[in-house]
Amino acid sequence: NIKGQQPPHHHPTMQPLRLDTSDPIVIQRRMELQGGERNKIGSPLHRRRVELEKVERADSQDTAPNSPDMSFFDQGKITGAAGYDRLSANRQNLTKVNVSPGPRGREIAEEAGATFRRVLVTGPRKIIAEESEACLQLSHALKARQKYIEDNPDHHTIWEKKIMAGCLKDNSHEPEYEEPVPWTERKFPPKSKHTYEMKEGVFVVADNKGNKFEAHSVDEYFADYKELMEIISFGPCKTFSYNRLRVLEARFQLHLLLNDHLELIQQKGVSHRDFYNVRKIDNHVHHSACMNQKHLLRFIKSQVKKYPKDIVQKTKDGETRTMEQIFDDLNLTPYDLSIDTLNMRAEKTFHRFDKFNQKYNPIGQPLLREIFLKQNNYTKGKYLARLTKEVFDDLESNKYQFAEYRISIYGRKTDEWETLAAWIVDNKLWSKNVCWMIQVPRLYKLWKKLGIVQSFQQMLDNIFRPLFQATVDPASYPKLSCFLEQVIAFDSVDDESQRERGYFQGMPLAHEWDMPDNPPYSMWSYYMYANITVLNKLRLSKGMNTFTYRPHAGEAGDIEHLAATFLVANSINHGINLYHSPVLQYLYYLAQIGISISPLSNNLLFCKYEDNPFPRFFRRGLNVTLSTDDPLMIHVTKEPLVEEYSVAAQVWKLTSTDLCEIARNSVLQCGFHPKFKAYWIGEKYMKEGPEMNDVARTNVPDIRVMYRSELLNEERAYVDHAQMEILAQMKQKEAEEKRSKRENPIFKMEKEPVARKNGGSVVGKVVEPKTNNWVRQEKEGKKQDADVSPNQ
Repeated sequence: NIKGQQPPHHHPTMQPLRLDTSDPIVIQRRMELQGGERNKIGSPLHRRRVELEKVERADSQDTAPNSPDMSFFDQGKITGAAGYDRLSANRQNLTKVNVSPGPRGREIAEEAGATFRRVLVTGPRKIIAEESEACLQLSHALKARQKYIEDNPDHHTIWEKKIMAGCLKDNSHEPEYEEPVPWTERKFPPKSKHTYEMKEGVFVVADNKGNKFEAHSVDEYFADYKELMEIISFGPCKTFSYNRLRVLEARFQLHLLLNDHLELIQQKGVSHRDFYNVRKIDNHVHHSACMNQKHLLRFIKSQVKKYPKDIVQKTKDGETRTMEQIFDDLNLTPYDLSIDTLNMRAEKTFHRFDKFNQKYNPIGQPLLREIFLKQNNYTKGKYLARLTKEVFDDLESNKYQFAEYRISIYGRKTDEWETLAAWIVDNKLWSKNVCWMIQVPRLYKLWKKLGIVQSFQQMLDNIFRPLFQATVDPASYPKLSCFLEQVIAFDSVDDESQRERGYFQGMPLAHEWDMPDNPPYSMWSYYMYANITVLNKLRLSKGMNTFTYRPHAGEAGDIEHLAATFLVANSINHGINLYHSPVLQYLYYLAQIGISISPLSNNLLFCKYEDNPFPRFFRRGLNVTLSTDDPLMIHVTKEPLVEEYSVAAQVWKLTSTDLCEIARNSVLQCGFHPKFKAYWIGEKYMKEGPEMNDVARTNVPDIRVMYRSELLNEERAYVDHAQMEILAQMKQKEAEEKRSKRENPIFKMEKEPVARKNGGSVVGKVVEPKTNNWVRQEKEGKKQDADVSPNQ
């Protein structure tokens, strides 16, 4: 069934005709049918019809069609044919009229949005028991995720409520970016009376009133995790999820066939906006590889020429060495350097994560990486700071591209945070186009082998204790307090393809984990989430910003990684392994969990470009966007994010609407302040339905947003309806069991006086007999209790 514009009084035997609108009979009949005041000269309908006739006349001159058989009109079938003709002409007009920006363009765009054609699935509504059971299990999984996400507070939610209440008086201009106030000019709040300590790998915070800030327990998490793994492997869930995903994909193809021209018309009606000037966020990019190779090459050449006498290294013997001496040892001059000499392009690295990481070393020299791409070195990261500012300048010159750069905290010692914060604050590495994220490499195995840490809990303590200290007493940690205001999220990174032992019953927890092996991904996920949750509760109680959890997951390795992040992550990076689990893929769709995919990066490591599931995820309606990951080793242009979009558009035949929708998803997933997001994509972006979209800012037609929203609501309603059916059956079965239990002669009713507050009335109480004497005496025609009958 196609719901939308239907031909009035459409006769099933009528065939569409190309009518010659200049024919006087046709004009007369149309006037008779439409008649009245609506056909006055100058009316909207009259102007529209004149426009239609011009288009049809020009079309008829090009194609020279044969004159239609007018006998249809004489047979009394004029109504159906004319109605169908008007419908065809209207659609033809929408596809052929050149819509210029302005009121007329917006009028046609609004009409197209109101009349787009929908595909409805009709038929028997009876749901089989297997589907009901599958929907019940899926609903359990969604509720489990909701429990963990709602327990982790987000200060952006408070701002979104303010925006919905109308706190933005003027959203026609972009909010001004306020650069952080220097820490020397700040007045920090005094130390609060909160106490904190780590218990079994998770910090617990208490205030002076005895209130505690805690996260869900590790036992509860692993119980939910185990149940989720059973749901993923449950046969009916697999079948149901796979079928629903295929239906979603097929319906998207039908939507494009029916409405792609209407989407294009609505885009044409938007002034100024196109793909190049909609906001695009690079949600997944590592700071040490945020520049392209040509940029790094020019930077290294310039620094060697300008500062050859700079001391850049201090050896173990205490000897200092200059930049010039370093390059003399390599037998290189600035003139000799080239892209090929740098050798940083990731080639022949498929399924070799170790070789990919080696490409971070310019000319294959770890020393050059330490000098130019590290912030914790002899020069205190001054070269990387200069390079970072150049990257910021490039982003700001293109005002429509933004980035969320990840920088590492390794967990080797607690003073890492102070060193990193000092580098950021002292070099004033702020930009309106950039937010900072913290990535934690899962390197416990290496630190344990080197004797740096003794247990997993010690590593967690090194990562999170400085954050609690700076939150409770900002004045004692001024630079770290300033830096944390610019941090939006935490990430967990490492090679997922490495073999690991999965969760098992009785597995040692963080405070017991002192073995040399790395903890499993599921354990990392819980302890990262739990400590971030407690930290967020503490910071929110003091009016500070909070952090989300957005880890790498599903790039390689086991499907259990994606199960763990489904429970506790706000969004994920990569996620391509979702293709192997229809249940998890459907759950990620229902929950609309953000997935930032880097197809060019995947192409070099774990998944060939033509095999990447991104286009399939997009067609099915998952919340996916494109990101660059490591431009230094992958991309070749000055705008790596646009390069990523460009390659995807060519290989997967993405339309302008598709590209703008993907860009809009990147804004929804990002951690920039809600006031900026409200300006970039509309004040009501946090709602659902067409009102969440502002086509003048996103260039995404309302038709597409309405389609996505309607299908998502349909799927959620379908799951809810199916699970309600089985719940009703279970309640009915339970009631029948209770009824049969009451009617069972083994049970008896004794009248026992029970005092009530409402007047002392008495009720009966069901008790189990101590013996079967009553049954035996009943058979003999004797009653043990004359006051009670078996029916009672």
